[in-house]
Amino acid sequence: MNDTTTVLSEALAWSKEGRRVALATVVSTWGSSPRPVASHLAVDEEGRFVGSVSGGCVEGAVIQTAGEVIENGEPRLLKFGVADETAWQVGLACGGTIEVFVERLADAESLSTLVNDASGSDVAALVTLVPEGQHCRLLASGAENGDLILDSQEHAGVANAVESSRSGFVDGPSRRLFVEVWEPPLRLIVVGAVHITQYLAPLAVQLGYEVTVIDPRSAFASAERLPEVTLIDVWPDDAIATLRPDRRTAVVVLTHDPKFDDPALIAALQTPAFYIAALGSRRTHAKRLDRLTSAGCDAAALDRINGPAGLDIGARTPPEIALSVVAEMTAQLRRPATSIEGSK
Repeated sequence: MNDTTTVLSEALAWSKEGRRVALATVVSTWGSSPRPVASHLAVDEEGRFVGSVSGGCVEGAVIQTAGEVIENGEPRLLKFGVADETAWQVGLACGGTIEVFVERLADAESLSTLVNDASGSDVAALVTLVPEGQHCRLLASGAENGDLILDSQEHAGVANAVESSRSGFVDGPSRRLFVEVWEPPLRLIVVGAVHITQYLAPLAVQLGYEVTVIDPRSAFASAERLPEVTLIDVWPDDAIATLRPDRRTAVVVLTHDPKFDDPALIAALQTPAFYIAALGSRRTHAKRLDRLTSAGCDAAALDRINGPAGLDIGARTPPEIALSVVAEMTAQLRRPATSIEGSK
């Protein structure tokens, strides 16, 4: 479950209990903001809250404003200037500005629809007219609904935001539209229910990944060893073909056994998975590349494999190796077009 879904789900639960709720959304930030654009903070009428919109330097003011918005129903766009000395206190190198849009949430039925869209298996976008607060939702099916009507230029801007997976403002002819892009959950497919996997899986779950572990060895792939993940006990290449990794999927092979790892890698290389990695030393990886070349994989495909898996942080123990893999996976996700310092 991602941050947006977590906050909206809690807001929905409050709404079903009869509480009135406001939602604060980060719509623009300074360059080194601790919370990205589209971060959320939900506040109920008693001042209870979930989520965050900064490192703590503006939460108090936002919560106070949220209480006012709950009472009068009028949305507010807040702009904060953060001084350098305050920025240091919340972990930033320098100050800047942050804009937060605060609105009262609709009834539970409408909020439930938002939660379903935000946590669905297809791309969706929520478009908000700021500061008026009108909305429309655009779904992958092409369906559009809400009280906000977009013109052709605005549609094109929203489509560009969705294509680039980037939430932010899209300027229409005479108004500001904030586009929040919702994408399917990130997935991690791990081949091998080994010791490292017992640390890698929960780390990935905490980062919002849906984790699937593949291992035909039933003694390894047990719920006792790996709770809170999906376990598949078939051969890795068959499982990967069924799971169909997409551009929001990472595949990590950890068995250190060519009869499992090689078919899994060949299957993964035929998908748009954003991160593919394999455990092993540089020598082991060189031998692996030779085998995959003999199996028909070309150089461009083999360049996609991160091997040895993980950033070079000197990791030795299973939890350290898991940390290095998660770090490299995150870097690949967030900076796909650049080299990753510290990698192989």
